[in-house]
This record gives sequence, C-alpha cells and structure tokens, in this order.
Amino acid sequence: MDGPRTALARRLASRSPRSIGLGLAALAAAVYVLSNPLHSDFYNHFVWQADAWLHGRFAIPYPVSTGPFRNDYFQDVVPLPGMPGYGIIPFPALPALVLLPAVALLGLATPASLITALLGAVDVWLAWRLVSRLATDQGVAVAATAFLAFGTVAWYAAAIGTTWFLAHVVAIGLTLLAITVAVDADAASPGPSPAGGALPAGARSAFLAGFLLGLAALSRLTVVFGAPFLVFVGGGSWRTRLVAAAAGVAIPLVVLAGYNLASTGQVFNPAYAELARVEFHPDPALYHPTWGVEDVRYIPQNLPLALFNPPEIDPACGIGLLDPSCGTIRPNPIAMGLLLTSPAYLLGLAALQRLLRDRLVAGAAIAVVLIALADAAHFSQGWVQFGWRFSNDFAPFALVPITLVMARMGLNRRVLALVGISILVNAWGVYWGVVLGW
Repeated sequence: MDGPRTALARRLASRSPRSIGLGLAALAAAVYVLSNPLHSDFYNHFVWQADAWLHGRFAIPYPVSTGPFRNDYFQDVVPLPGMPGYGIIPFPALPALVLLPAVALLGLATPASLITALLGAVDVWLAWRLVSRLATDQGVAVAATAFLAFGTVAWYAAAIGTTWFLAHVVAIGLTLLAITVAVDADAASPGPSPAGGALPAGARSAFLAGFLLGLAALSRLTVVFGAPFLVFVGGGSWRTRLVAAAAGVAIPLVVLAGYNLASTGQVFNPAYAELARVEFHPDPALYHPTWGVEDVRYIPQNLPLALFNPPEIDPACGIGLLDPSCGTIRPNPIAMGLLLTSPAYLLGLAALQRLLRDRLVAGAAIAVVLIALADAAHFSQGWVQFGWRFSNDFAPFALVPITLVMARMGLNRRVLALVGISILVNAWGVYWGVVLGW
C-alpha cells in the first residue's frame, strides 16, 4: 500500500505543472485574503502618491485630518516647508505606479491591502515557475513554493498589505521574474550568434534579467544588491552577463534618479535622512543619531536581531499562544529571528558545500549575504512587524539553494518538518499581526 507521500507524489505526477501552479496561486489568494478579512487601508501612502500624480503633483496633501480619507496619522511623510499642506513620501514609487489604474477608477478608496494580497498570490505562481525549473520532482517544487508562500514573512506581507508590505510584495514578484529569466538562459543550450550584429541571446537575457531586478529596486532599493547573481547565472560568458545585466539594472535606477531630481531637486531623496531623525524609535538604544541612515555600524547590532531575536514572553499570562488579551508568547514588534520564524531557511546551509562548484548556489549565496547586510545596515529594524520583514528582499534568491537541497534530499521527514514548522509559526505570526492591528 502506498504511504501518504507516495500517494501525493503519484497524484501530483498526474497533474500538469500549469494546473499545479495555478492551484497554488489560488490557494495563496484565498489564504492571504481570508487570514486578514478586514484588510484595513490604515497606511496607504502609495494610494495617496498615485492620486497626487493624477492631479499633476509629486507631493501629497498632508496632513489631512478631516473628510472620509485622512492621513494626519501617517508616519514616513516629510512636510514641505515651502509648500504648506503638502508632504513627500521617501519610498521608491513603483508600487504607486502599480496602483495607478485602480486609483484612476476608485480614487482614495482604492483597496490597496486587498490588491496586495492578490499580488502576493501572483508571487506564489511566479515562485512555482522558478522552482519547477530547479526541481523535476513536482512534490519538491510544491514544498519549496509552499515554504516561500506560507513559511516565510511573505505571507505576513501579503496579508497585512499596508505601505511597506506592498513594496515587499511588488519587489518579490519582479525579483522572481529576474531570477527565472537568468535560470532559463543558463539552462538553454548555446546557439549560434545571430547575424547582422544583433546581441547574442546570453546578452539579451542578462539585460532583461537586470532590467527586471532594477525594477524590483524601484520598490525595495536593497534588492539591487542581488545583481551579482546575474553575473554567475545566465547565458554567454560571465563578461557578457556582467555588462548586459549592469546595463539592464542601470536603466530603472537612472529613472529613479530622474524622478527624485524632478520631485525633490536632488538625485537622492532627502526625506530618508529627515525620517531617521524624527521617526518613532521603539527602542531608543537601537538608534544612533550620529550614524548615517545606512551605516555599517548597525550591522553587528541588527543582524543578531534578524537571526535570533526571541518573541515577547509574559509569564503572568499563564499558558497561551493565541489569547489576544494576554498572550504568554507573542511576536516581538521590533523583530523576530529568521531561525525561529522560518527554520526551513536552514536547508540553505546544506547547499554551501556546493558553493565553489555550482554557479546557482554561489550566485544566490552572494546575493542573500549582500542584501541581508545592506538591510542590516539600515537605521530601522523594520518595526512594526512579525519576523524580520527585510528578509523578503532576499527570499527569492534564498529559494534557489533551498529548492536544490530539497531536490537532492527528497521530501524526507527533516525537510517536511522544517517546512511544516515554518508554516505553523507564520500562521501564528499572521494571527497576532491581525489581532494586534499591525
């Protein structure tokens, strides 16, 4: 008689990859929407930004304290001294562009958090497209996709859907696309060079992957530190990939610089420096006013929080994980360590033995490390949040070695336990995030 895993494998083998991917996306859409049924748009900076564009302005009305749509309680808006009643948003504005069609129809009533949940489901489909290229076993591909979808803080980001999390969701999708383009080009057999001086296929794919990654950086800037992956993985020589990917990445970044120049008069948005000074700091000991907005001195402080920080524990509450009035254990809003919230990330460590002989593993590892260090160097830890939300920036790259390890190990008990625990912990985190109104 077949065991549960064998029966599942046989059932998956009878399904087309397309139907499985669409099924996972549909499941994610249902989970993301239903796990936060209210979908409050309390923080919807990008809706206001898109609305400002539609009215011919870069600046948003701020602070608005009356009427059906208010923003006087917003954090992360800098008032304009020479333009009373208006402020600027410091974030790269691609998420506002994504919302623009909806805002053109619905105005400030646009349900940005609901749209974020649906975009998160698209990310899950894109994750399936990537991992199904890395693992021939469809059961392994399902497990890897389920880990990203429900075992990481990608679930929390898609379910909560406020400003900062919308940016993560948009960046995840574009990063997955960039990685998939590079992986496809790497797997393709080299063909003859095209006639007439056209770019070789390797250069075209590297340029496209770089352009997609550059677009992702217009949602989350630190994603750009994943660009070395595109030098390791793709078609053609590494020199061809380096030049073509760099050109692709550069185009969106030049557009961002032009946007900043037009909207603020400076190439680099000056609002971040002001926010570092005035933003609420939940633990003043973690903020250093004499340090820069991005400062390597923050790394030894923030990285341990990102990896190991425990939840809040209140023994006076008795035994309880889910009591909203007095939970013994509940998420720490500053951060919770990745090894606690998503222990299946440990599978990626098993891939390091292939670091020097596998370009996929080497490129992904370098991308993960560089992005993580760039995020850890930030003056803020990402508060308020479940887990460490900045990990969404490198999660698509981490998915590559994790999938390769799963493919090598198979769906053994250790793999299934790590993925299952990750999903349970993230379900707990989403519950608390919704209950606490985060």
